[in-house]
Amino acid sequence: MTKRVAWLSSRTEREASSSGRGFSLLEMVVAITILLVLTSMAVPYVQVTIKREKERELRYDLWTMRDAIDRYKDAAERGAFQIKVGSEGYPPDLDTLVKGIDVAGRKVRFLRKIPVDPMTGRAEWGQRSVQDSADSESWGGQNVFDVYSKSEGTALDSSKYKDW
Repeated sequence: MTKRVAWLSSRTEREASSSGRGFSLLEMVVAITILLVLTSMAVPYVQVTIKREKERELRYDLWTMRDAIDRYKDAAERGAFQIKVGSEGYPPDLDTLVKGIDVAGRKVRFLRKIPVDPMTGRAEWGQRSVQDSADSESWGGQNVFDVYSKSEGTALDSSKYKDW
């Protein structure tokens, strides 16, 4: 009887140790399949989130530069500094907004730096002067009335970035 008890106890120990070793191949395949399905669902969401963030940054950068152009024009209309004839009071280029102008013996800057276009990755922007048409993609060079992205991409709302 003691032999039988010893045999039973060693058998249950073997079964317990073999079942606790790890996962079976089927369990591993099921777990990997579930992970792949979840990952494939998350990737498009992450891509849209990244694109949405870049679009938000583009809108902010355009707003910042357009605001600086408007502040320059307001200062010119108030007579804070001399303007070039034919410029309509707009800055001659974007660098002028960064370098600043002398107003009553003090340097006034309208932008800290020209922002990087998040869609192209470069600090190059399309520019329009007052003399250019509203949909022009070539800059006449007289002044900077408006800025736009040079990206040919399409936004999440199906509009073109260069039309913003």
